[in-house]
Amino acid sequence: MKLTSHELNELSELTMSCFNTITNMGLFLGQVQCQELKSLIQTHFPLHIQDYNMKVEYLNKAEGPTSKLQAPPLNPVLQSYTQAPAAPAPATAPRTNAQTLNDREIATAYLLTLKRAGREYGNAVFEVTHPELRSFLEQAFLMGASHAYDVYQYMVKKGFYPLEAAPDVSIQTVASMYQVVPQNQ
Repeated sequence: MKLTSHELNELSELTMSCFNTITNMGLFLGQVQCQELKSLIQTHFPLHIQDYNMKVEYLNKAEGPTSKLQAPPLNPVLQSYTQAPAAPAPATAPRTNAQTLNDREIATAYLLTLKRAGREYGNAVFEVTHPELRSFLEQAFLMGASHAYDVYQYMVKKGFYPLEAAPDVSIQTVASMYQVVPQNQ
């Protein structure tokens, strides 16, 4: 498969992003203390390696990889989507001399890495013209979104990420600004 210049640039940036994610995940696995977070990262790790290897195949071959990337299904574990199951974690400040990371820092770094990569995938999907490469990037986006959801839920359960319902008055104010368009016109 011949890549366009634009596709090559997008794929190069996404491959560099995967390189960074995998390196960070390796570091996280050596430092994480919470078994639940460690298990989550261990489950995600081989999928990120597969994603990275497939990108390298796209860069090195005339055609795409023979395997397909499968986005895992969402795994909802929270009982409520508007009420946190735990009190917020104690306030903290960035550590300017950290030699290792604690579990909160690891979860935060991993979630932010996934969010950034998701934005990159979203942009790339709109720029890529080859249908096979586009489909692969869509699946990689979905995989990252699923992984981010897992990490988000972990952080909510530990009190590391705020979760609260929007005030009813705010919902009503926003909702009052819009009306449904009849579809049978």
